[in-house]
Amino acid sequence: MTSDRQGRRHVLAAATAWAGACLAPGLPPAAWAHGIGIVRPPVGLPLDLRVLRSDGVRLPLRRLLLGRTTALQLMFTGCSETCPLQGALFAGVQEQAARSGNRLRLLSLSIDPMDDARSLSAWLQRFGAGTLWQAAVPSARDIDVLRTSLQAGAPAVPAHSSQVFFVDTGGRLVWRSEDLPPVELVMDIAMRLGAGRT
Repeated sequence: MTSDRQGRRHVLAAATAWAGACLAPGLPPAAWAHGIGIVRPPVGLPLDLRVLRSDGVRLPLRRLLLGRTTALQLMFTGCSETCPLQGALFAGVQEQAARSGNRLRLLSLSIDPMDDARSLSAWLQRFGAGTLWQAAVPSARDIDVLRTSLQAGAPAVPAHSSQVFFVDTGGRLVWRSEDLPPVELVMDIAMRLGAGRT
């Protein structure tokens, strides 16, 4: 039991140290090679791109991104492999953020144009999403535009990435995580990027 606890502490310490290194002036070459870490210069996202939100409202992406640090993930509601893990990750981040008073916004963007408001709403309910966690889907023609923006300057990755993308208050991509990062790492990066508190 004690060794398990110590093991978890070592993993958390290593993840936190790695996060700090990635936000430091120089990134490890391996991280740069895989498009992980701080994005320099920050990448402007297509804020005028229109998305359908889980409540049925169609609105420009800027309405979901501007004004608050946002952790963004790509998913789709019909996925039965990676996406449930991504949903569980954001549920864990939401819980941790609520406990610490952190106001990090969470955005799940579907890469399946067949998703609609009903499926997005059900997906959010499945993971107990609160008011700071939203889901939306772009039109079929805009999905690649969005994905290309998120991957700008990074090596090509599979169509369905399980990275967490961090967007600053001005709607710019500023950091990319590893695939399915630990909750603690997401929170650490969010704090370093200035996610506000209540």
